[in-house]
Order: sequence, then C-alpha cells, then structure tokens
Amino acid sequence: MELPGWLAEHENDTAYAWAISAWKRAAAQNGAWFDGRKADLVVANWPRWFKLTADRFAGVPFRLLKWQEIVVRLLVGWKRPADHVDPQTGKPIIYQVRVFSRLLLWVPRKNGKSEFLAALSLLFFVHERLVGSEGYCFARDEDQAKITFGRMKSMLLKDPALTGGATPRVTMTSKGIYVAETASGFHLLSGKPDGKHGRMPQVICGDEMHEWDTRDLEDNLRQGTGTRLQPVELYASTAGIKSRLVGFGLWEETLGILDGTFEDPSALAVVFAAGPDDDWQDETVWAKANPTIGLTPTWDYIRKEAGKARGNPRAEAAFRRYHLNQWVEQTVRWLNRDKWLACSPDPEAWRSRAELVAGRRCHIAVDVSSTQDITAKVQIFEPEKPDEPYLLLPRFWIPEGTLDARIKRDRVTPWKAWIASGAIETTPGDAVDQNFVLKALKD
Repeated sequence: MELPGWLAEHENDTAYAWAISAWKRAAAQNGAWFDGRKADLVVANWPRWFKLTADRFAGVPFRLLKWQEIVVRLLVGWKRPADHVDPQTGKPIIYQVRVFSRLLLWVPRKNGKSEFLAALSLLFFVHERLVGSEGYCFARDEDQAKITFGRMKSMLLKDPALTGGATPRVTMTSKGIYVAETASGFHLLSGKPDGKHGRMPQVICGDEMHEWDTRDLEDNLRQGTGTRLQPVELYASTAGIKSRLVGFGLWEETLGILDGTFEDPSALAVVFAAGPDDDWQDETVWAKANPTIGLTPTWDYIRKEAGKARGNPRAEAAFRRYHLNQWVEQTVRWLNRDKWLACSPDPEAWRSRAELVAGRRCHIAVDVSSTQDITAKVQIFEPEKPDEPYLLLPRFWIPEGTLDARIKRDRVTPWKAWIASGAIETTPGDAVDQNFVLKALKD
C-alpha cells in the first residue's frame, strides 16, 4: 500500500523510520485497511478536545506536532477484521478493530510525553464513549503516576463541555475520573501488582517504563482485557540505566519490534533517540532525538546542558540519557570517549603495529576468562628513543558460541563489526579455548 502524503514526506528521514516500519507492518496484515476519514476526524478535533496544561502553554489548544500526529493517525486509522461471536445471536461475526492496540513510546525528557500520554488516554476513555469503560494509570509508584493522571484531570477541567455546568458529564476525585453517561471510571494505581486482579481495562496507561521494578502489574491489567473488543495499552518512557533490567528489557523488545527480531503485530513502537555512533555534541543529533526541540526543550536549555556535560563524565551520561534517550551504565566512566581517542594520534595503528614492533622486548599481561568476559593479552613496548611513546599491542578473544547472546543482550555494542575488523577474535565453542591464548603467548 502506497504511503500517504503525511508519511511519505518523512520516508527518507531516519528519525521517522519507526513510522515507515509501522505502516508497512500494518499493511502486510491480512485484511488490514486504513480508515483515513477516522484519522482525519480525530486529528482535526484534537485542539478542540484537548488543551495544554502547564507554564506558558497552559490553556493553549493542543495542536499536534508532526510526530504526534503520525502516532495518532497510525493508532486510530489502521483497522483489521477480527472474528468474534455476536453476544445477542451467538453467531460468528466480524468486527473491524484497531491494528495497533499497544503503544511503546520512547522519547527524551521535555518533549511533551506526559501531556501526549494524558490526551491519548482521554481520547480512548472519554471520546470513544464506550459504556462501562475502565481505565487505569500507573508507573513505578503512585506519586510518579500522578504526573500523567494529573495532566488528564487538568485537561478535563479546561473543557467546560465535559466538566462545567450544574450536572457535568465528567466528575473527578483525587484518584478517579468518572463519566456518568457511560458508567465509566479511570483510576490512579500504585505501581504494586498486589490486589490488582479482577479488573477489565479498556485503557491502560503506564508511564516511565525505565523505572519499573516488575512487569507484573502490566501483565495483570493486560490479562483483564480479554473480554474487550479493542482495548488499548499506552506506555511511554525516557531511557534509563541498563542495570534496571525490566525497563531495559522493554527497550530491547521495542527495538526488536522495529528490526523484526521480536514479533508483536499489535505494537506501535515509537523511538526518538541518538544512535550509538552519533556524536552527542552535534546539534543535528539533538534535533534527531528531540522531535519538539525549539518549542520544548528550548535550544537555549539544551545548549546549556551540553556545555555542562563537556569534560564531565557524570554530566555527559545524564545528558545522553535524558536528552538523547540513550541507555547508560550505572557507573560513570572515569574517562570519556573523546579523551580516550585523543590518547592515540592514529586509532587504526593497531592493525599494523605487530609488524612495527616485531622482535622488540616487551612486557605481557594476560586476563583469562571462560564464557562471559573477554579474554585479553596486552603487550607494552618501551620507547627506543626518548621522544617516543609507549606502544600497546592488544589481542582479545570471546567464545563464538556466545556471540548471538551477546548481541541480543547488548544491542549498542557492535560485536560483529569488531570481529569483522579483527579487533576481537572468536574461538570455537561456548568457552574460550585457552590453547589460542597459549599459542598467542608463544608467538
């Protein structure tokens, strides 16, 4: 199916590769079709239904930015036939339901994530007018979930058609939003899964995936959607710390959906982030990772934060995580990459160094591993002249049988490229064959 104009203009923009992928995956499903009229209607009404809630934007009609518009169109426009049983006749019936029932949104801080997530939740909870609808908002803990839930309430308060008058259509408490005409309720939850069974969600809103301790609450709520015709799950986050395995697992699952290694045809995966090889100080990289840059965050703010990060590994890690959506290690590197590269006038010199130092006296250090770590042999050659530097000649090995697991575990490490270049060697099997190391020592 041909790309529509609103998407075709971004076909060659790597920042929107997720959108092109989503369109093609949806189009490949049996019987799937795009309801352009429905998508146009929702996009046109968005500024009337929703108003922004904070700072200089408070009360301003919520006009969708390009990336947000694409997400909305993909969510509400794509439909597919689904076999069901008519509750009145008991006979088979086909309903047209949403192709995408699960949103996985990853975007850096200050790009309007919470406002967008709040509006999406209200779209499916209030404006679809489903009788007996249930919605739930959660995060790692209740205080964190209150951010998005609070934005939902603020948006409703700015809509007098829903919350104004003597008998408002929508009423609210500290932890609930209620629509009397449809007997529906949307509730704020704590992040703990205990006591959350027995619910029947139509809308699930989960924020800050990178900080989740478990996926139990997500699982409990999703399993409660089994009687719903077309429930929707809305999850959003910024990148986190790799040691937070639940969040990092969701991140890798999202990347797997995009590259085809993880199959979930119901998921709309949206990722705005700098690539692993991008220069974090390049302003074009900032723009790629931050789709609303200029509006929010402001260029002035991002430039100040980048300035603080230069030469400061801790601040650099925070900048990469919060503003480039890159997952970082728990520990801060003692030496940043730029300074490391500056230690050698020629980073490619290792390729021919063995010939240069052949026959010279050296000291050798060996770090032997078995399966998980890298086995290393490093030779250091003293200068032959006063003005010469010390020279290093390293060799590294990993077991060939662990390569696929390494790639799956750590997507940002270019294992195959390192092996292809000769920077790392593999030994047969699932453990490092120490005979290779012994031979290297003898050589």
